[in-house]
Amino acid sequence: MTLYLFVPDKRSGHSTCYKLCAQGWPPLLLPIGVTTPVAGRGVKASLLRTTRRKGGTTQVTYNRWPLYLWVGDSEPGQATGQGINNLGGLWYVLSPDGNAITVHP
Repeated sequence: MTLYLFVPDKRSGHSTCYKLCAQGWPPLLLPIGVTTPVAGRGVKASLLRTTRRKGGTTQVTYNRWPLYLWVGDSEPGQATGQGINNLGGLWYVLSPDGNAITVHP
């Protein structure tokens, strides 16, 4: 599934998306018992990290951007959340080099 960054997170390594925001934009969380994210094809392992969310869950970050899914995407490859201003800020797809893709497909 497509992964997004939330501009108000300001590449801080910490999420600002909670409550209603996190319902529409679920954070990418590590499963319970897993401590390290695994880099897939095209992902730079050196940019993968985690951050602790309020409540104790562990969210995956990439180039210090906390990662999110979008409930509007229903299948792999969709990016219906790209560039929208929603729930307090702009949302962009994250590129493999760890930066925001700010153009619309």
